[in-house]
Amino acid sequence: MSLAFQNQVIVVGAGIVGCAAATALANDGRKVLLIERDWREPDRIVGELLQPGGVKALEKLGMHHCLKGIDGITCNGYEVIQNDRSILLPYSYEGGKAGISFHHGKFIMSLREHAKSRPNVTTIEGTVSSLLTDPENENIVIGATYTTKTEKAKLAYAPLTVVADGCFSKFRKEVNKTPVVVKSTFVGLILKDCPLPNPNHGHVILAQPSPILLYQIGTNDTRALIDIPGTKIPSLSNGDLQAYMRTKVCPQLPEPVQQCFLDAVDEGRLRSMPNSFLPAATNTRPGLVLLGDANNMRHPLTGGGMTVGFWDAVRLRELLAKKVVPDLGNHALVLRQMRKLHWERKQLSSAVNILANALYALFAAGDDENTKVLQDGCFGYFQLGGICVSTPIGLLSGMLHSPSALIFHFFAVALYGMFLQLTKGPIYMLPVHMFRSIAGLLMACLIVFPLIFAELQV
Repeated sequence: MSLAFQNQVIVVGAGIVGCAAATALANDGRKVLLIERDWREPDRIVGELLQPGGVKALEKLGMHHCLKGIDGITCNGYEVIQNDRSILLPYSYEGGKAGISFHHGKFIMSLREHAKSRPNVTTIEGTVSSLLTDPENENIVIGATYTTKTEKAKLAYAPLTVVADGCFSKFRKEVNKTPVVVKSTFVGLILKDCPLPNPNHGHVILAQPSPILLYQIGTNDTRALIDIPGTKIPSLSNGDLQAYMRTKVCPQLPEPVQQCFLDAVDEGRLRSMPNSFLPAATNTRPGLVLLGDANNMRHPLTGGGMTVGFWDAVRLRELLAKKVVPDLGNHALVLRQMRKLHWERKQLSSAVNILANALYALFAAGDDENTKVLQDGCFGYFQLGGICVSTPIGLLSGMLHSPSALIFHFFAVALYGMFLQLTKGPIYMLPVHMFRSIAGLLMACLIVFPLIFAELQV
C-alpha cells in the first residue's frame, strides 16, 4: 500500500523509554508523533532510582539536564543490612560516578517537557486503541488508531510505530508471546524526614521473608519498598496489610527508621506494584518496534529497568540513524537492524536481567536453608572487598556490561557460600554441612541457568 506519511515515526507512550526514543529519533531529523494517554504527572512507586549507567545513557542522549530541578538525591552506592551486621557497597566505576533518585512523576514530567521542546516532535493526548495494518499485507504495521477526549477513531500513519506503553502493555502480544511471570509484589510507602543509616545510599535489608528497600527520593521523602512474595498481598481494606507492616516488617527495620515507618503506615497511603519477569523478544513484525517494559522486564530489586531502557534508546538511534536507514519504510533493512538491536543490547540487558532475578532469589531466601547458603555466601563475598565488590556493583550500576563477569561472580558467591557452610561449627556436623553446601550449589544452578536460557531466546 502506498501512503504519503505525515510522520516518520509514531511513538506510543510518553514514559521513560517513549520520551527517550522520541527525542533520540527526532534529534536525528525524524518527524515523530508522540501519543500519550494522560500527560498529567504520574504517581508510581517504582522507577525512582537511576543507576550511574542510566545517567551515562542520558548524557549520550543529550538529556542529562532532565535530572536537574526535580529535587533529586545523589546516590553513591548501597548499604546491605543483614540482622545486626551491614556492609557498604560504593559505586566505583569512572571515579565513582553516582546515580540519582527522585520522585518518578517529577522525572517523567522533565523528560516530557524536553521531548515536547524538540522541533520534530508533535504530541497528542489520546488513547491508542489499535494498530493499523496494510490491507495488502496485514503483517505490516502502518500506524495507529487513537481516541481523544473530543474525537474518536483518529488515524495516524507512519512507516514505523514504536510501542513503549510500559509493563501493562496493550500491544505486547504483537511481538512478544512469552507470558509475563509475576514473582512478587512491592508495597510502597513514603517516609517523611526519615534518618537513614547511610545518607545518599540505597539500603537493602535482608528481611524475612524477602528484602526491603529504602532510599531517599526527595529532600524530605524516603521511599520504602516492602517485597511480598507471590501474587497476593494482605488486604488493605480490612487492615491486614497495615497489621503486616506493623508486626512483621517494622521490627526488621533499623531502629531510627521505625517510627517514621509506623507514621507512614498510620497515614494509610500504601501502594502496590507487581514485580514481573519477561525475557525480550526480537522485533520481527514489519513497521513495529516494541521497547522498554513492553518487551522486557526483570525484578526491580536492583533498579536496572530505566538504565536498560535508556541504553535501548541510544542503540535504537544508532541503528536507525538516517545515514544507516534513510527510509524507515524499508522494512527488510529495519528488521535487520532490529535483530542487531536484540543481540547488541544483551551485553547490558542480560547482565541486568540475570543479576536482578538471581539476586532476588538469594535475598528472598525465606526459610529455605539451601538458598540461605547462597545468601550468606553473597554477604560474606561482599565482605572480602576488592573485585568481590567492585565488579558486582559495576554490573548492578549498569556501568559494566558483561554477562560473563556476572556468571563468574555468581558462582564465586556460590562456592564461597559452600566454604562458609563447610567451616561452620562442630566437626561432627560436617556431613550435614557438606550436604547443605552441595545443595546450595545445586540451588545456584537451578536459579541461574533458567535465567541464562531465557536470555538466549530469539
